[in-house]
Amino acid sequence: MKILKTIFTLLSIALFAVSCSGDDGADGTNGTNGVDGQKGATGTANVIYSAWITAPTAVAETIDGTSGLSTSINAPELSSDILSKGTILVYMSFGGGTYALPYTSTAGSAVNTITAISTLQKIKLFRFKHAQDGTVGLPTSLSWRYILIPGGVAATTGKAAKTDYSKMSYEEVCSHFNIQL
Repeated sequence: MKILKTIFTLLSIALFAVSCSGDDGADGTNGTNGVDGQKGATGTANVIYSAWITAPTAVAETIDGTSGLSTSINAPELSSDILSKGTILVYMSFGGGTYALPYTSTAGSAVNTITAISTLQKIKLFRFKHAQDGTVGLPTSLSWRYILIPGGVAATTGKAAKTDYSKMSYEEVCSHFNIQL
């Protein structure tokens, strides 16, 4: 009987030891949360932008019945996906300023517009006079830059509207995407 009592005691101790775990102890106090860090600068994610570039000499061309001068710049990253779902911004630099296209001004004593026409891997720059009585030059001294913003997920009802980058200034777009001016 002493042997059975000893075995029973040893088994009870073993079962008690196995049934206890480290989680059975008293709960301690959680430490305090740390302070959130500063928000980082917005990155360029999938945004593509060119360096400032010059375009070849413009030639006379008629587009949709409108006569003007045109030239093209290469944009090898301009894909069919960006053409169909993305945003294409084109800027012109001259005289110490940067201007978004389309750009309308009075030059050569006539109101005229410089616009960009985007196609697969190319951006055509087209200048025309509103009066359609000749053309105004499109000098090779102008500098051009494009910013390609690939499309994301389509907005649905109840979600925030897509940002219209064309309504932002060049400086605001560069700041938003962390692009060096």
